[in-house]
Amino acid sequence: MTDFIIKQLPYELSNQAGLALIGKYLKRININSLVDPAFSVRSGIANSDILKSYLGLLCLGKNDFDAIEGQRKDAFFARALDLRAVPSSPTLRQRMDTHAASWFDLADGINAAVLGMKISGKPIDFGVLPCGYMPLDVDTFAMDNSGTVKEHVGRTYAGVDGYCPLAAYLGTQGFCLELALRPGTQHSASETEYNIERVLPMAVRLTSSRSGAGDTASPLLFRADSGFDSAKLMCAIGQQALALKREIAFIIKWNPRSTPVETIAKNRVADTSTTWTQVRAGKRQCLWADGVQLRHGDSVLAARRVYRLTERTIDKKGQQMLLPEYVLEGWSTTLPEASFTPEKIIALYADHGTHEQFHSEFKTDMDLSRLPSGKFDTNYLVCALAAVAMNLLRLVGQHTLHEPDAPVRHTAQRRRIRTVMQELMFKAARMVHHARQWVLGLGANDTAFAVFERHWCELDTA
Repeated sequence: MTDFIIKQLPYELSNQAGLALIGKYLKRININSLVDPAFSVRSGIANSDILKSYLGLLCLGKNDFDAIEGQRKDAFFARALDLRAVPSSPTLRQRMDTHAASWFDLADGINAAVLGMKISGKPIDFGVLPCGYMPLDVDTFAMDNSGTVKEHVGRTYAGVDGYCPLAAYLGTQGFCLELALRPGTQHSASETEYNIERVLPMAVRLTSSRSGAGDTASPLLFRADSGFDSAKLMCAIGQQALALKREIAFIIKWNPRSTPVETIAKNRVADTSTTWTQVRAGKRQCLWADGVQLRHGDSVLAARRVYRLTERTIDKKGQQMLLPEYVLEGWSTTLPEASFTPEKIIALYADHGTHEQFHSEFKTDMDLSRLPSGKFDTNYLVCALAAVAMNLLRLVGQHTLHEPDAPVRHTAQRRRIRTVMQELMFKAARMVHHARQWVLGLGANDTAFAVFERHWCELDTA
């Protein structure tokens, strides 16, 4: 084995060259003009630099304010994000604490600007379902913040102390419209109508901008689990569809609550017209649908509920059961009955489970499970900015890691945030100032150079 001689080179290297692409995106939306006129400072670091610095950290998978200290002497970090100055950890924390509540709408505006960008003249491809609908998946997930005394930490449905943010993802690629922090004890359906009031108009604007002359914008399909089984929410979706003049259907899993399952099962078994499907030995299912009237206040919405009754006489281990076991499931939907059979409704809802991967990317890839502040408003702002960072990373991955000359990966419709960080963000480079120009030099053996350079030129000329 040959031993290395360890030495320090006389020039600086950066291990996060991908931040140059993030800075390019932020320049494209002119984030300085979005922030500084509305939140100007008389002296000190500009608020746009505060937000860009923190977005840069989030894109590197860091959310702790102290992580900024490792970037203060890195000339590349400041130049890549076009920072006039890199804030210290106390400045970053204090500024976000001070402006947290007033920056909620600002973060949403930045996110909308990112998602509304066109690259090479083309809008973002959010991903449409084969049936022609654009999915909008909404769900909550648990953030474990056990052992802390942070504001509004409570016992979550997952059995840990923490928060339960609500996430809304548009399309099949996992673009996040909103990551709204909630107390750990808040029920999924509680106050969700306010999230709907924000998310649905944003989804309509973004998907309407995709259609060119003569094109028809894709209808939206709102999907959620049984925690959102509320007539109030479904009527709110119907009202938004009327107000926005856009087709917005939904599939929301039904919560049986106190429904007499045994009685329904007995009637179905006795009904000779019931069609049963044998799944395996000892397990069979039947499907049917009924019309329902959803009422909340003066609002009435006609919908359809698809039911699936499962009968088991042999358990999954092959043990014969003394009495049959029945499980009743249901899905409320406004999708047209002529085009969407009960089987298609169930399959579309099953596809909703993909959003769990997006939750995982927030919690693991971006290390966002434990939030950095003891103040709820600041943590809310952190989550709102994390949605922006996820979308930026998603855009980088969408425009680089699917190319034929991209670093070798298995075929996939999208790349995880972790993959984007590994292949594009954490990339070794040398920054050189020569002939009044700044050069970012990537290694001769860099397998991602071609896609990196191509996407940089797309952002530079778009």
